[in-house]
Amino acid sequence: MKTLYLDCAMGAAGDMLTAALLELLPDPDEFVRKLNGLGIPGVTFTAEPSVKCGIAGTRMRVRIHGSEEGEAPPEPHRHRGPDEIREIVNRLPIPAMVKLDILAVYHDLAEAEGHVHGVPVDQIHFHEVGAMDAIADITAVCLLLHELDVDQVAASPVHVGSGTVRCAHGALPVPAPATAWLLRGVPVYGGSIQGELCTPTGAALLTHFVTAFGEMPVMKVNAIGYGMGGKDFEQANCVRAMLGNTMDQADTVLELRCNLDDMTGEAIGFAAGQLLDAGALDVFTVPIGMKKSRPGILLTVLCRPSEREKFVRLIFRYTTTLGIRETPCARHTLSRGVETVDTPYGQIRKKTASGFGVHRSKYEYEDLAAAARAGGVSLAQILERVQSLPADKMPPAESETDRV
Repeated sequence: MKTLYLDCAMGAAGDMLTAALLELLPDPDEFVRKLNGLGIPGVTFTAEPSVKCGIAGTRMRVRIHGSEEGEAPPEPHRHRGPDEIREIVNRLPIPAMVKLDILAVYHDLAEAEGHVHGVPVDQIHFHEVGAMDAIADITAVCLLLHELDVDQVAASPVHVGSGTVRCAHGALPVPAPATAWLLRGVPVYGGSIQGELCTPTGAALLTHFVTAFGEMPVMKVNAIGYGMGGKDFEQANCVRAMLGNTMDQADTVLELRCNLDDMTGEAIGFAAGQLLDAGALDVFTVPIGMKKSRPGILLTVLCRPSEREKFVRLIFRYTTTLGIRETPCARHTLSRGVETVDTPYGQIRKKTASGFGVHRSKYEYEDLAAAARAGGVSLAQILERVQSLPADKMPPAESETDRV
């Protein structure tokens, strides 16, 4: 299983998480260019080399109209509210499921601020630099995780720091109230380091994506990234991200289920498609009998525990159900991969799966179908021809870990 483990021994902030994940990509510079091409208003991303306590990593700088969060702007900036932020995100040229993640994280952040200040979420307004800094960090992390396409995200207990942090409202205890509210139920600890180590944005990102906080699982690590913070402490101020594979393990998923008896087949199909596009692990339906002998449909959605609220909202949005049942399940999965091979009929992907003492493979249907159409032959004929090719005629062109 493709796993990302985040070492938060020095807390977490949006820019640190961005930099750590950036180092896991084969071409970080290209991704930074992609970020700068998104058109987030006034935002510029810059990745710089950084060394903390002898460890080399990356520092991600996010500037809004030339200013970084915490810098005093030459004149007061305007404020942005939730509706304006939502419009900005919806205009970004990114996948729909990434937009949903961004808006969900931002909503959690705004909800935390609203809870702390006693203000409804729809009335929360951030000053422009703060709002766009958060949106930039959240967008970058959500897009990076989409690029990395991991099956699960785990993290260490979170070091929050100690002492006080100064903000517009005065000196606040560490962790800041919004951070503390977001980290409810998460293992955290303080210590001798004075300062804010985990920011509200970092906390919102962790609680949205991480499914388990604890010791690092047994895994084969393939890549390591160090995302550096701006301050210097006696300990290296960084988030360490480790990307690898855990073998033959069970993870926890949620089954969200509801009974439907007043929707057309087309409407149920549309709802299932929307849920899959939003990143559900699986969506399926089963015919059932309901009260008064009415035929109905049982809709089941599999998702990760961290995405419970998102999919509950989506099920209510796209179906007519009045209630949703939830059951946690242990899921055992094979480690999956994809090999892309060159053949006389073009590049064809072959999916592989292994673990628990088994190994199997299967050629991708869409690639076989495209080759069959191009050659004017049947699907069975093209499959027979591909399988009969000698191994030395099919050198692997690419190898990557696929999503479970």
